[in-house]
Amino acid sequence: MWSLIVAIVIGFIAGLIARAIHPGEDKAGFLVTTLLGIAGSLLATYGGRLLGIYGENSAAGFIASVIGAIIILFIYNMVTKKSNA
Repeated sequence: MWSLIVAIVIGFIAGLIARAIHPGEDKAGFLVTTLLGIAGSLLATYGGRLLGIYGENSAAGFIASVIGAIIILFIYNMVTKKSNA
């Protein structure tokens, strides 16, 4: 349970950093960026568990969460560009 809460808090911060790092124009608001960051952190946490990098009750590290958030933000931008075209 605590690992999920830690992943969400780290994801919030990771989403803000991913938005600052990700190149290009980003029209996502604060709430969307926060949710994408949390999704990226959860992606890194559960993806790491599936790959055997993290243990059962471990959360992803901060750098992995930022990378996960950048991946999710990139996918989000690709999807929204296609739907706006």
